[in-house]
Amino acid sequence: MKNRIDARVEFSFKGEDYDLVSHIDLDALLSERTSCSTLYEILARDHHIDTISYLYEVMLEVEIEFSNARGLAADFFSDGHFDQAAFAVRWHDHQIALLLQPIAKRELNIDDLNQQPSVRNALVQAYRLGRAS
Repeated sequence: MKNRIDARVEFSFKGEDYDLVSHIDLDALLSERTSCSTLYEILARDHHIDTISYLYEVMLEVEIEFSNARGLAADFFSDGHFDQAAFAVRWHDHQIALLLQPIAKRELNIDDLNQQPSVRNALVQAYRLGRAS
């Protein structure tokens, strides 16, 4: 299942009310290696707001409200708040596990690493160690 969430900001600027909603594909956002788009930047882009404008600065002062969390994102969503940092950690761990699953099947005859948490943890740690060196 895809990881998605809706982000919304409501604010006023120069007598005009804004109610901006963007449907965020979290998989695509975290997969981007060249761009470090923030959710505010995505909201601005989706609604044709220049990120070097006063309108954007006002938007930054408003907390983003979240809704409609789907996939793994739902585990990090509560009462309109979304723990982006914790979700990102879990998402990256999941991506690593997907890379390691074929190795676990081929070398250890493990069909599902999630059923072997200690082996999964050891393989993820070895992967990270290899990436760090």
